[in-house]
Amino acid sequence: MAVGASSVTIPRQPDDDARTATRTGPRGPIGMVVESWAGVLSLLPIGLLALAAALGRFVRPGADEWCFLPYVRDHGISGLTGKFYFTDNGRIANGWLVGLYAKPGVAGHQWYGLVSGVLMLALLWAVTALGLRRAGVLVPRGMPLLVASMTAAVFLFASANTYKTFYWPAASVSHTLAPVLACAAAIPPLLARSRHGRIAALGAAAVAGVFLGTLSEETSVVVLVVLSALVLIAGRLFTERVRRQARSWAVATMAGVAAGVLLLVTSPGSRHRREKFGAGTSMLDPHSLAASLGQYEHILGTVLTTWQYTGAVAAGLLLGIAARGRAGQVLLPCRPLLTAGAGVLALLVSGYLCTVITYPVFGRRVVVTERTWNDYLLLFVLLLVGIGALLGRELRTRRPRAVAVLAAVICAAACVSLAAPLDALGRRMEVRAQQWDRQDHWLREQSARHPGVLPYKPLHIARMLEPFGSKPGGWPAVCVARYYHVPRITESARLP
Repeated sequence: MAVGASSVTIPRQPDDDARTATRTGPRGPIGMVVESWAGVLSLLPIGLLALAAALGRFVRPGADEWCFLPYVRDHGISGLTGKFYFTDNGRIANGWLVGLYAKPGVAGHQWYGLVSGVLMLALLWAVTALGLRRAGVLVPRGMPLLVASMTAAVFLFASANTYKTFYWPAASVSHTLAPVLACAAAIPPLLARSRHGRIAALGAAAVAGVFLGTLSEETSVVVLVVLSALVLIAGRLFTERVRRQARSWAVATMAGVAAGVLLLVTSPGSRHRREKFGAGTSMLDPHSLAASLGQYEHILGTVLTTWQYTGAVAAGLLLGIAARGRAGQVLLPCRPLLTAGAGVLALLVSGYLCTVITYPVFGRRVVVTERTWNDYLLLFVLLLVGIGALLGRELRTRRPRAVAVLAAVICAAACVSLAAPLDALGRRMEVRAQQWDRQDHWLREQSARHPGVLPYKPLHIARMLEPFGSKPGGWPAVCVARYYHVPRITESARLP
């Protein structure tokens, strides 16, 4: 985003003028129009996020969480973290975050949407605002919030499975929150001003990299690809005074991610997972590579035909039209083809590699396992914003008012079109919550009276795994029985 919008070069102005411009933002007819629109338009994606957070009260545990809840109850957060490392998958940071929302029980699941939604919006907002400021770009008040909120809205709700993207905490921690946290790793270097601040930013980058490496393999792949591209083109992108800092930060982050991934893949849990699914060297098999490419093409087809993602382009257009440069730019004059080309290549490569490492686990189901797409879909959305900003820069001298109106209409249309499916999902969640609470109350009551074999009716939503799916009495039925302190549960066709 900042790269595309930062290409305007104006004569240096006195420090007092620069500080005044920073406070007031870019002026002129277009700047004032976009400034007045930005705050109003932001209400639409923020309203979507607020609605989604409110519907979070209807979230109830399912799938993996049936096993997390009793384990955290009996062994605590540290116990679950150790289980992840030694038995499940090796993801230490992942286990810790799962433990945080599982510790409060059902309430943790209900509050997860609100907490994670606010956190993701705040982080994207901070990265946007700081990135524009460090790039020497002035934008109208409210523009960083508009860009961040539109990015969050289309990322979360244009998904092919919003429930698993936003409401299922286990999937969100691994594939939705993880890429946003990766973006947040850019905040320390963007804040650094002094030599000590830059050194501290390098240390923070390494620590953040280790955390990401033990949180999500797919997000780690995306980070390594993107930062490798940044290192390669930094000489043609940044001015000399910040080029070394940008490369140092990228290398420190990559080193941290590599260390975290090494810690993960050498863990007993990761070895157990690879043996269980026959992964490992099989992902490099020519048949697996070819099949992964075919599945990735299907995924791209789905994503590229989801028109609501144009809301991100429209937000970028508004950014590019209204942005102005100021003294002290850190970017070289714009290279739109280099910037866009590097971004597209990074997206294609990282998305394919993510498909390669998930294919051995999910096989052909990877095209319907939408949560695993999110690790690179955030990069896709950010790339759309950046391309929109580049287009806005080119179009701001050619009927900018008409372009701004069109962009605002697209932003509004994207948000409105996402509201109805979200509301419909909320109604299904409410029905499931009522049934879940009724059954939960009965099971607790029965297990307290005579803890024997009890019936359980699966309550499905959004293709979430429930007991008795393919193996009667198998996982997660065993975990459900453990949760209610009974020896076994049996499948029931009706609620008690």
